[in-house]
Parts: sequence; structure tokens; C-alpha cells
Amino acid sequence: MDIRRRQLNQILALSAVGAILPFRDFAQAAQPVAGGTLNLLVQPEPPTLVTLAHTAGPTTRVSGKVTEGLLAYGLDFKPIPQLATEWHVSDDGLEYSFKLREGVKWHDGRDFTSEDVAFSILALKEVHPRGRATFSSVKEVVTPDPYTAIIRLSKPAPYLIGALQASESPIVPKHVYDGTKDFAAHSNGRAPIGTGPFIFREWAVGSHIILDRNPDYWDKGKPYLDRIVIKFIPDASARLAALETGEVDIAPDTPVSLSEIDRLKASATLAVDDRGNDYSPTVYRIEFNLANDYFKHDKVRQAVAHAIDRQKIADIAFYGYAVPAPSPISPFLKAFYNPDVPVYAYDPAKAEELLDEAGFPRGADGIRFEVPHDVMPYGDTYTRIGNYLRDALSKIGVKVSLRGQDVPTWLKRVYTDRDFAFVTNGMGNTFDPTIGVQRLYWSKNFKKGVPFSNGSGYSNPEIDAIFEQAAVENDHAKRVELFNRMQVIIARDLPDITLVSFRQLTIFNRKVQDHTVVADGLSGSLSSTYILKNA
Repeated sequence: MDIRRRQLNQILALSAVGAILPFRDFAQAAQPVAGGTLNLLVQPEPPTLVTLAHTAGPTTRVSGKVTEGLLAYGLDFKPIPQLATEWHVSDDGLEYSFKLREGVKWHDGRDFTSEDVAFSILALKEVHPRGRATFSSVKEVVTPDPYTAIIRLSKPAPYLIGALQASESPIVPKHVYDGTKDFAAHSNGRAPIGTGPFIFREWAVGSHIILDRNPDYWDKGKPYLDRIVIKFIPDASARLAALETGEVDIAPDTPVSLSEIDRLKASATLAVDDRGNDYSPTVYRIEFNLANDYFKHDKVRQAVAHAIDRQKIADIAFYGYAVPAPSPISPFLKAFYNPDVPVYAYDPAKAEELLDEAGFPRGADGIRFEVPHDVMPYGDTYTRIGNYLRDALSKIGVKVSLRGQDVPTWLKRVYTDRDFAFVTNGMGNTFDPTIGVQRLYWSKNFKKGVPFSNGSGYSNPEIDAIFEQAAVENDHAKRVELFNRMQVIIARDLPDITLVSFRQLTIFNRKVQDHTVVADGLSGSLSSTYILKNA
């Protein structure tokens, strides 16, 4: 194993905002313009419109425009007041105090108060997929007056202050939900009442959602838009046509094939942006089944690592719009990324040597052994990665057969039946490794039937202890040190091989201004967004 310092420096350079897409030359207006309708593409159609009990990507794109959070976060990750105007964390990390915005109304005319905050935080702890961990230490939420909410914890949770934005931790109306037994199925998920800049008007299933301007929004003068029409277009070619004809003004989450991006960059009317995705950067990784007859051997996994060229994967599977990522933490999550993680250099000869040492020589046909690779059924990117791995490993005598299946079958095979050798998947780091990374390596998260968790079956007491200490450590520098150690140990043990990190791309008409001003991009409220006239 060696440290490819030059490659790591390149990765860090690319991790600067916008560096992988050096074509941002957008028109800027001196003053925002009021009025107009924004046609926003969200794909696929969301299952619900509030992120209280659901974390589906399309839901996050809708929820924050109607239902707000205590805070928002700028592109620099610094907190911005939303429903909370002031906040204070006690020195021991056990108490979070919030001064709430006064005079805010729910869309049905009721007053927003601290009772809504207390109700929402406790509901998130109970029903939100990530909130169960984020708010697990919450003992109580006290409300000494209508505009003060105090969250008290049983143990420190240093990541909590980064989890309070609308798309992650929405504040919902207590008077609407009070007494419900099933938050996920509540009618508010289909016709939400919020405090946000836009009011829900219509959801035509299979077609569109209409949100209208809130004339009584607390941030006077905003929003600038009169209406947002959220459209669903299942076919990628039809999405491309809608953008080019102006039927759609803006579309996040790389809505068209990456092969089309270079052409769109040259468009006079369209532009491409990679900002607003660092709140939860995605890393693509090979995950081994450590119970497999072959991959249970350290030297076999090391051989695979030496047989892979990350830059080729970035170029082939992502058309150059990804960066090599040798660590469980994305280079884009700069606060916690360790640039000194040891990297297995691309060295097929070394890979062959390791396989010989592991006791798997080439047979008369040149094959050492054969394994299936279960392609994650989430798009062509995974097929392209699978094809690359099949070709790369064939060069060192490992025959790989690609096995395709639908999503339920893939999830059952990997996380319930444990009937796989190795897979490739993309996992969001989220805003903090305790929330987004721990689940993949913590031995206590190796549970059959729990998807997108510790699929390898990895167990290392030292790693467990690091994650558990980092989860309650208030000193940021000490947390960084712990996560740095974690990244080095994972690189040594190789329960997985992190390949690349990819920022999703937003395609938009150049007349659309200030659409990406917060860390979660188009999942934000869009209260500052406006449309240039006669553009």
C-alpha cells in the first residue's frame, strides 16, 4: 500500500465548490424581479410531500418550500435563521436553546409557537428514518414561553446542530397532527400545511404539484415567484426535450444522461450547476460480503483494490463528472475528509501476486475463481461500473458475471438473504459521519433485513469505539481526529473499496436566478429565487 500524494492533492483541488464544472457564467440581475411561474422538474414523483417520516429524495425537493425548519445552512454550511432567530448550545452539549420567530402563521391561519417545535422534534425522534438516530438522545423539549424551545439531551449529540434544516427536520403543525397514530399515512403528507413561502394548492398524481406564493410570509417581500409547478417526467429523453423547449425551467439530480452534459454546457439558454449537493455528498463503493469464500480473505480484497483504476471509473461510468475518492468520507465533505488515507495504487501485477499468495492460482483456463456481481438496480451508472469491474478483474484472473434484478429482489438478496459476493452501491454521507457513515461500518448496525446499512458484515471493536466516542464528543478537533483514524483503519481492513464521489448536477434556464443559495440546493425554500424578464 502506498500514498499517492499527487492523486490526493488533485482530489482536494477538485473538491472546491464548482471546480469539476468550470463553466458557471450565469447572468446576474442587479435586483430581484417579482412575479412569474417556475417549472421545476422532480423525478421520480414523491410518495409524500413532507419529510417528517420519509427521506425519499423527491420528497426533500418539495417539502422545504411549504414546511420550514428551525435553521437553514449556507453553501459554507454556516447556520442561517429560519423559524429560529437565535440559538445557544450549552458548554456540556446537553442543552440547545432556540429563540423562535414571532408573528409566524401556519397556512391555515393558526399561530406558530414553541409547542409546534416540541411536538415536531419528538415526532422526528419517533418516526423519521434518520431522526431516530439524530434525536435519540433527546430527553425532553421544554417550552417556557411561546417563542422559546429548549431541547435537553441525555448525552451530547454534536451533530444535532447540523440537522435542523427543513428537508431533514421539518417543523410541522401540532394542531394538525396531534393524536395521530400513523405519521407516514397522515393526510398532511398529501396536502401539507406549513409556514413556508409557498402554499400547497394541488397534487395531480402522475402529472404535477402546484405551490402558490404565500402572501403572508414572515420574510416580507418574499417569495418573488408567484407559483411553482413541480412536474414529473419519467423518461430521460422527454426530460431533456422539456428543458430544451422551456417546458421545464430547472431540474436537479442530474435529470438527463451524463453523455448530454457537454452539449448542454454550450447552450445559449441552459446552464449546469453542481452546487447545493454537499449537505449529503454521495460516495460510490464496492461492498464485499465478508462471509464469502473468496472475499473473506484480506489479500483477495487487496488484490481487487490494486486491480481498480478510480480515474477510469470516473471517466467511464460518470463521463468525467466524478472525482476519485479513496476514503469512506467524500472529499466534498471537507470538514471531515482525511487527505492522508493510504491508497492501494493501481497495480495489476501486485494484484496477481496477492491472489497467488492467497491460494488462488490461475487454472488451465486462466481463471482463478468466478463470482457474481449484483448490479444495483438504480440506473445505468451502476451497469457501467459493473462492466468496468468485470473487465478489470478479468485481467487478474477473476471471472465476474453481472447479475441483474429488480429493486426488491436486490435488497432482499443483499440485506436479508446475504446471498451475494460483492455489490456496488452509492451511499450519502449526509452532513455528518455519525449520521451518514457510521451505519455502514458499525457492527451493531449489521442486521439482516435492514437496507443500506452494514452490508459487508464488518466488525471491528476499534472502529465501533471510534464511532461511539465521536457521536458524543463536543470538541470538533477531537471528532476530526477520531474520524481521521477511522478512515485509515477502514482503508487497511477493506470491508469495502470507496471508488468515486459525485456531485449531482442541476440543469436550469439562465433566466432563473438565485436558485441554489443553501447547502441542500433545490431542497431549500426557493424564497429568494426569481426569473429574469425577457431573458
